[in-house]
Amino acid sequence: MAAASNSARVVLVMSANEDEATKIARTLVEERLAACVNVVGPVRSIYRWRGTVEDAREHMLIIKTRARIYAKLERRVKELHSYEVPEVIAITPAAGSRQYLQWLMECTTAERRVSTKRRRTRS
Repeated sequence: MAAASNSARVVLVMSANEDEATKIARTLVEERLAACVNVVGPVRSIYRWRGTVEDAREHMLIIKTRARIYAKLERRVKELHSYEVPEVIAITPAAGSRQYLQWLMECTTAERRVSTKRRRTRS
């Protein structure tokens, strides 16, 4: 179980609103970069940005993915996100249900992941 959990990542991303969060979540799952994304919110975020303290309502994405594709997931989130510097933080689970982790790996396998490149068709 520990080896499988080391292959998994839980990624936290904050988004400006529910629509943006939903768009990011659906895209990541459709492209098999994530097995599941929970959209939570609104949440209140207090943070420092460009020298001032901000207080904002945001939506949190809790993304379940595999370590091997984290870099692709991060790039895709940045492409879809409206923030100049989006929060993208990956956490390695210490443990997890064997069945859940197996499902997570199956849902994010490279063979099933949709390519973002355009395929050439023959006439």
